[in-house]
Amino acid sequence: MARLSRRRLAKSRTRGAATKAIIASKARNSPAPTPDLSAAVAAKPLPSTRRFRRGGMANILVMTVAAGIVGTLAIPAYAIAPGSIGPQFGETDATKLSKAQAQTVETTGDVIAAPVSEDGYKTVTGESIRAAERAAAEAEAARIAAENAMTSYAASYDGPSASELLANPPYPNFDLASVYSVAESYTGVPYVYGGATPAGFDCSGFVMYVYAQFGVSMPHSSSGQGAMGTVISEADAQPGDLVIMDGHDGFYAGNGMILHAPYEGASVRVQPIWTSDYYIVRIGI
Repeated sequence: MARLSRRRLAKSRTRGAATKAIIASKARNSPAPTPDLSAAVAAKPLPSTRRFRRGGMANILVMTVAAGIVGTLAIPAYAIAPGSIGPQFGETDATKLSKAQAQTVETTGDVIAAPVSEDGYKTVTGESIRAAERAAAEAEAARIAAENAMTSYAASYDGPSASELLANPPYPNFDLASVYSVAESYTGVPYVYGGATPAGFDCSGFVMYVYAQFGVSMPHSSSGQGAMGTVISEADAQPGDLVIMDGHDGFYAGNGMILHAPYEGASVRVQPIWTSDYYIVRIGI
């Protein structure tokens, strides 16, 4: 019995060794097993959402901008030239006509041609300019001569003032014809603002000085002189009556004219009444 047990044990060992040899041989000849990744994935934690947003969005933004720059640089300069891509970039009929040579335009029968107007400019020649310069020089020379004559006249006057004439009037008998005759004798006396003698008159100073010679006292004011008399119609006016305006007066000279001291730089003269805003006043009635 002991011998039988040893034989069975030896056989059992021999069979176990053979089985291990077979298993080792199969292991060497069979393909490697596929690794189970689920366990690795489960073992390794995924990145957090915050880390993905910061890094991933920055990468996406950089890639988008880079792609836009590369795309822009890659577009050729002629890519949107008229007529090169599509009808939206094509030449219009007006553009084509501008490149054409001779053109024919048809209009309907009810079209009216616009009238051609001319401007009012005229050619100025050298001779006309020189003539204007000569006329201006002559006018200036005449003005200077008149000014010198007025100055000489004023410097030579040493007669009485209006107040002295009132004390002893040279024409005690008042009549309009005589008044106008005396006033006319001062034609050419220069205008001087505030003047009331033949050295220089302003408008109301001239009237005051003339009427003082007939014993009529007047204020040195055009409105005050107008208030002294009676308003009459121009049809009834005679030379020697007063023409009263706003801030100005003078002697009526007949036929729509006035004898007056007009303004600075001018002298006593007769001229047409230039405005309709006036009235006639008679003194002494």
